[in-house]
Amino acid sequence: MTKLPLAATALTLLLTGCGGADLRFDAPPPAVGAQAPLPTERVTTRYGRIEVATVTLPTYAQSEEITRRDETGAIAPLGALWADEPGRAVTLQVARDLDAITGRLVAPEPWPFRDLPDVKVDLRIEDFYATSAGTFRVSGQMFVAPDVGPGDRSKRFAIETPIPGDGTPGDIAAARSAAVSDLAVLVAKQGLR
Repeated sequence: MTKLPLAATALTLLLTGCGGADLRFDAPPPAVGAQAPLPTERVTTRYGRIEVATVTLPTYAQSEEITRRDETGAIAPLGALWADEPGRAVTLQVARDLDAITGRLVAPEPWPFRDLPDVKVDLRIEDFYATSAGTFRVSGQMFVAPDVGPGDRSKRFAIETPIPGDGTPGDIAAARSAAVSDLAVLVAKQGLR
């Protein structure tokens, strides 16, 4: 009788030890000790302080799982995980990239500075996945709302960037990063001028 619970405990401990750590992929995957690459394109803007609202994603893209859309339209997880919560990661990258692109003070919400922002950028993403055609797709709508005066803008966007290499999760992460950088450039050109 006492051997059965002892054997069950030993088996549980053995199986617990067999599970490996989940592999997580950063977008972009920078070299060890290096910072993520920034866009080199520059765009002038009339706004001095830019706030980026928390990016909204479709339900399937809110989880940590990297997804791919197949030829039938089905969107399924690949088994690999993003290194960070996708909405947070995209929000931070858009803010970082807009800062580099515009040379202005840019921060994600909540606005951390004493002086209020001049404009708010709100990105609502509808598509956010790798495709079976070897691209990463980001599409949705951007809203740009100045604090004062006219200039409200609403624009649709659709961006696809090629997935380099063999389409590994690391390759998908690199394509995602490129797509988000392209989105930041588009926001600067079409929303912040």
